[in-house]
Amino acid sequence: FSKILWYIKCSPTDTMSSSSVGMSDLSDEILLCILRHVPVCDLMVNVANVCHKLHTLCHDKTLLTSVSLSEEYQADDLMVRQILKQLSNQVQSLSLNGCYWLSGSTMELLARCRGVTHLDVTGCRITSLRLSRLLSSLSLLRSLAFDVTPGFNSAQLSSEAVDSLSRLLELRQTLLTPSYGVVPCCAQLMLQFDIPDVTREGIGVCCQLMVGQSSVPHYQQLEEFTARLAPGEVNQTLLLLYLAVFSVHVPKRLRVFLVSIPGPNPAHWPAAPSLAQSLGLRGDLEALQLPRSWLDSLSLKRALEGNSPKHLSFSRCPALWPQVFLSLLEGGVKDATQLISLNLSGINQVLYSECRSADDQLVPGTMSRLAVGCSNIKHLNLMHTHYHHENSPGLSGETHLCASLAKFRHLHSLTLPVCALSDGLNTHQISANNTSPSALFLGLKKTPRVGLQNYKPDSDSSLSRDSTSGLCQLLAGCHVLQTLELIGPGFISAMPRLEPCSRVSVEPRGMCAWARGIGDSHLAALEALPRLRRLTLAGLPGVLRGTGLVQLTTQCKDLRVLSLANIGSLKTMNYNSALLETLKQCTQLQELRLEQPYLNANASFFEALSCCPHLQRLCLISRSGTFDPVATEAFMERCCHWLVALCRKRCWTGYHVFFVRFSFARSALSVVIYPLHHEDLPSVIRDIPLTLLDRITLFQSHVAQPPHLSPL
Repeated sequence: FSKILWYIKCSPTDTMSSSSVGMSDLSDEILLCILRHVPVCDLMVNVANVCHKLHTLCHDKTLLTSVSLSEEYQADDLMVRQILKQLSNQVQSLSLNGCYWLSGSTMELLARCRGVTHLDVTGCRITSLRLSRLLSSLSLLRSLAFDVTPGFNSAQLSSEAVDSLSRLLELRQTLLTPSYGVVPCCAQLMLQFDIPDVTREGIGVCCQLMVGQSSVPHYQQLEEFTARLAPGEVNQTLLLLYLAVFSVHVPKRLRVFLVSIPGPNPAHWPAAPSLAQSLGLRGDLEALQLPRSWLDSLSLKRALEGNSPKHLSFSRCPALWPQVFLSLLEGGVKDATQLISLNLSGINQVLYSECRSADDQLVPGTMSRLAVGCSNIKHLNLMHTHYHHENSPGLSGETHLCASLAKFRHLHSLTLPVCALSDGLNTHQISANNTSPSALFLGLKKTPRVGLQNYKPDSDSSLSRDSTSGLCQLLAGCHVLQTLELIGPGFISAMPRLEPCSRVSVEPRGMCAWARGIGDSHLAALEALPRLRRLTLAGLPGVLRGTGLVQLTTQCKDLRVLSLANIGSLKTMNYNSALLETLKQCTQLQELRLEQPYLNANASFFEALSCCPHLQRLCLISRSGTFDPVATEAFMERCCHWLVALCRKRCWTGYHVFFVRFSFARSALSVVIYPLHHEDLPSVIRDIPLTLLDRITLFQSHVAQPPHLSPL
């Protein structure tokens, strides 16, 4: 569609006068279908000015009824004001989610859009007084999303604003401070709010909570309840206050209940068993996720009985491991084929050890039965689990876990532990396994590399083919994968997204010998996924030169998001040249997250990045790397990148001047260059726009996460 847009802009006259089929020969319906895929900024500012016909079509109500400016980084205050002026009489659903750079005066112009029924200004500059003025003008508003910032005072809301709130059917609040926000003013069906917390270890995460009939604590009309908390006792206390009414009465219409509480010991909720029983009686449950301390196997069985859930998440719930499969495989649910998303992250019963028994690993036979029974699963997360293939058939005759996973024919996104791709240990890997992990991976001394061969793309050796046979089976069966995450079982990010308990719930680096056997040949095999859009590779010590990454990106031309962390040796960046070649081939890349201890962000690196013309978000994390400020300036001068977030050991102290220099032309530009282990890092993190912090800065899995079942 970008080529079509260029075609429309550059040669409308020649095209229309040509004897061949041109723009004038296309029907309005076809043109509207094309224009529907053009960003609204381009639509109103550029395409509408090409000719009279396109001007008329660009203002068609089918294009302007629902408008989103989210991630439109080129939309500065002036452009947004022009767009709002043209949209004011037609737009009904308007989203400015994450537009943190827009000024308060621009936000007040939203009051002109009097026909808006759905408004999302999450991440924007909304004070209580500004919100009051907006609500007083938007009498038709039924859905609202905004941030509750420190200093917010609901008493400043006018009577007209309170009336508008009382008519809302949905409210989504992002609480940046402990507060009830505007909940007491909303007496209709449903409301939703987010609670981020950046008070502990500098980690800021989002909590989403949806409740209903909240002017009084009786959720009679409540249908959906989701809460995703950050670390901190304050968040848990606030959540339990909202849940207190469940001890007396469970809403009869509840069909979605998703609660995620980080930390090793989430507070116990006594009403969980009665909730589970109530969910099981009605038979209309769509999504379920509970902290591990809230449910036991019996309660889970009761909750799933008679239901046909679409989303299930049992992340970090090892005690529920057996019951999950019993319910899904033995008729414990009404219709298992309705299941679309399944998160089994970290459900191993015990921590990893070399003496792990078969009962503590993923069983190929069980996963094969799951693939048959839950045939419509599209999103599957198996992070922080283990599978160690030892060249012997599994308990049910399967030769490899990947052969079982290949039966999930409809998978769009998948997260796997790296060790699950191994075809077994050879003698060289066993020898490497006997070497001290601390000496090999933590850089205490140099040790000879044993059993890890440089991968050559043209190699036809049988050893190379055999080493990726399991992975090739997976890729052949799951050929429609768009998101793939391969995460080493011992990987710990320097910027973890969720619970601090992840530091103690996974084993030390390099402890899994099977993960060390995954190298460049396995990465090269991923070229069999032409539809791949998002790729995460974290904790792969077996990658030597990165040549497999080059071959992968040669075939996966439409890769949009790439996240690389702790690839190869941790004491030197041995795939630097391959990384540069990879970046030159990622012409469609929009987001890059690169975490490596010895990253060298020099002129060559930024020159390679310049080959990614669509790059919008960049995050570099390195505790001992080098950083070239001159190359960064040159890169920013010739490229249009709207976010650069850098965290490292030795930083460029003059980056504030650099930021001011470019911020005039790019109002959405957000730059953070700061020492990774500095004591003031938590305060710096709080200043990062939440949408950027949660999306790219903090490491996280994006597969089978709780969905926004009622998007604004």
